[in-house]
Amino acid sequence: MKSLFRRLRAAKSAPTLSSDQCDALARSLPFLARLAPDRRTRLHALVARFLDEKTITPLQGLALDPQQHLQLAGLACLPLLEFGAEGLHGWRQVLVYPGAFRVRRRHHDEDTGVVAEWTEDLTGEAWDQGPLVLSWDDIQAELAEPEAGFQLVVHEMAHKIDILDGAMDGTPPLPAAWQRQWARDFQAAYDAFCARVDAGEDTAIDAYAAEAPEEFFAVASEYHFSAPALLAREMPAVAGHLQRFYGESPIPGG
Repeated sequence: MKSLFRRLRAAKSAPTLSSDQCDALARSLPFLARLAPDRRTRLHALVARFLDEKTITPLQGLALDPQQHLQLAGLACLPLLEFGAEGLHGWRQVLVYPGAFRVRRRHHDEDTGVVAEWTEDLTGEAWDQGPLVLSWDDIQAELAEPEAGFQLVVHEMAHKIDILDGAMDGTPPLPAAWQRQWARDFQAAYDAFCARVDAGEDTAIDAYAAEAPEEFFAVASEYHFSAPALLAREMPAVAGHLQRFYGESPIPGG
């Protein structure tokens, strides 16, 4: 009986995509054809697991069909091709708005006692232990120009991977030696980039990367999957780490 339960659990833990679903995914994300066959196989396994484990909830009247669910899952799983399914841990839901959404913020300064409240319009958000929140219009706009340097789903998934070690700081879980090298190289690139932004320079990389180390990692991740050649020209050390971490990008442009 125990053996039967183990087999049942193993079967449940390994969902698969049908051939029709694989074909639909390829149609919705044509650049996946550039992935090596073994990486496409890994992506299919990750997408099947994503669809099995995550609840995709459209909001404000948005309706998403099964092919659109596949497309979203495919984008979310691209950053996990080398890292693996561990990147899906700790959350269960994807909330999808039709377009940009408004959130209310509140901050209490413990030193002064001052409470500040404000609203922000966002296209995406990744809660530490909560859902992935996305704007469908922005996802589609970026897919229309896949080499333009923007990839919202990858950005938010980078945050989900980043937090797995307990701190959202721009350094994902890595072996100790690589983590030290990553932290050194990313910090140097981040400091240099912030200095350029603070000086008012026009930068080839989106200036939002200067907001914080975690945003620098997430924005750089977008460029890896949308304009890797540009990232390699602008930040070769960062590009090298991301090439190792994510594997070869299926987008050659930039």
